[in-house]
Amino acid sequence: MTQRSPFRYFKTSPEIIRLAVMLYVRFQLSLRNVEDLLHERGIDVSHESVRYWWHRFGPIFAAEIKKRRVSGMKSSRWRWHLDEMFVKINGERHYLWRAVDHEGEILESYVTKTRDKKAALKFLKKAMCKHGRPELIVTDRLRSYGAALKELGNADRQEAGRWLNNRAENSHLPFRRRERAMLRFRRLRSLQKFVAIHASVYNLFNVERSLSSRSNYKLNRTAALAEWRGLFAG
Repeated sequence: MTQRSPFRYFKTSPEIIRLAVMLYVRFQLSLRNVEDLLHERGIDVSHESVRYWWHRFGPIFAAEIKKRRVSGMKSSRWRWHLDEMFVKINGERHYLWRAVDHEGEILESYVTKTRDKKAALKFLKKAMCKHGRPELIVTDRLRSYGAALKELGNADRQEAGRWLNNRAENSHLPFRRRERAMLRFRRLRSLQKFVAIHASVYNLFNVERSLSSRSNYKLNRTAALAEWRGLFAG
């Protein structure tokens, strides 16, 4: 059975929609910034259209990227880095939990109002349900991780230390930059939606420029763009 195109009821071309969504999610741009950039390229759309496209197609694109990548990520069961960061929503503190593999691939993002054992357990179950159980789990010294892992029977796989979790700490930086550009979030649901989409797009375009030669970087960047342009291309 052929997969139905998500663009079938839209007059705007899929290429423009994909470009608008990529610009908004990947870079630190506002909706009006994206509108101006598209206008400079001769594409006349309003920022409200960009907003609608982002809400409609962002989750679809992210799910497709994640489905393709998860199938080939067997090495991600080797070592995970877990960390949580606080995010304010309307002045109230929430916690964004992240699971990152040894190469910096963001495996799972989950938002909670607390960072106790219950929240850590829910986050770990969610990550392990999708990616399996890793051989080693690196965390900070937050006791919620130890209690949750003990209940899951994985306490012997935990490794905790002050400097061991830099991989997860560094993965927060792109999101922090995007958060400042968006002037923070107003609803927990919006935050959860954005972090899931942002993580998938970041994974696709993260080619570790500082660790690659110029020729390899260009090849990887071209491959990532080709994969993005091929999403639901039919």
